[in-house]
Amino acid sequence: MSRAAPAAASAAQAPAPAPAPARALARRRVARVLGLIGLLVLVLVAVGASLFLGSRSIDLGAVVDALTGQNGNATEQMVVLDLRVPRTVIGLVAGAALGLAGALMQGLTRNPLADPGLLGVNAGASLAVVVAIAVFGIGAPSGYVWFAFLGAALAAVLVYAVASGRNGPTPLSLTLAGAAVTAVLTSVITLVLLRDLDTLGQYRFWSVGSLVARDVSTVVPLLPFLVAGAVLALLLGRSLNGLALGDDVARGLGQRVGITRLAAGVAIILLCGSATALAGPLVFVGLVVAHVARRIVGADYRWILAYSIPLGAILLVLADTVGRLIAQPSELEAGIVVAIIGAPVLIVLVRRDRAVLR
Repeated sequence: MSRAAPAAASAAQAPAPAPAPARALARRRVARVLGLIGLLVLVLVAVGASLFLGSRSIDLGAVVDALTGQNGNATEQMVVLDLRVPRTVIGLVAGAALGLAGALMQGLTRNPLADPGLLGVNAGASLAVVVAIAVFGIGAPSGYVWFAFLGAALAAVLVYAVASGRNGPTPLSLTLAGAAVTAVLTSVITLVLLRDLDTLGQYRFWSVGSLVARDVSTVVPLLPFLVAGAVLALLLGRSLNGLALGDDVARGLGQRVGITRLAAGVAIILLCGSATALAGPLVFVGLVVAHVARRIVGADYRWILAYSIPLGAILLVLADTVGRLIAQPSELEAGIVVAIIGAPVLIVLVRRDRAVLR
């Protein structure tokens, strides 16, 4: 009895085991955090590959010397500092922004095939660049980057205005309005380019999605827009989970659906406008990244949005690096490589999980 009493008292004082669902939720959260850390490590790997690999073979030591400011071969230092570093920085920034914007678009429109082209962003930016080249004679990316940003923003606002009804835009109306505006703007672009071959030559290089001939200084003025768009997007994760259940359910849960859609639209404009201005109208980045993130973390948009940032950066930086290696001594633009990689990946995702199209 004397031995059993302390044992019973000790058992009574011991904390009750956590319910099984709570333990599973905690394990899932830990796994997601570890997965996010793993993706950040992969971002560093992609950055290393971008800096050390290219169409021109440069020794590892020479790359390190260039990055640390040591004296070395002038040509090799120029390649590293003036070509590879800007491409890596722009690839990271534009990829992260497009990945996040793609996930946000899919959550906003409840359309699993949404990408920056859905809301007319690419078409608006493209038309603005054509105007900058043809009318104002601006040929440098640092010059027409603001035209591209403004054109993307105006096109997205136009689509939002066209799609808005009494109760605000719906997923279907956004999709239809985006398709209509894109068709009109694309026709105008084609008309201008057919009449001005010089503009066609300059526009063609930007339109394929290239990270070449950009300078790091081009990124700096757009950083405030990118940061604001990213913060706003990440804050909308819980609201997007509500929208995924339908507008009526979301309103029943106390969400202000109209304000959520407006905030998401602003975030998309900031992210897509800046990224498209920097790297051109890249396709498949936001589309594929959102699907990959969803397959890793499930349907919770708080995690989908967080995962889309490093996934987008990895995809675009590696695409640019692969483009330098597979066509030596020439190069393939990052936009072409992303399309080559992204199309099969998307087909596999859709075939393996047809629920994404429901």
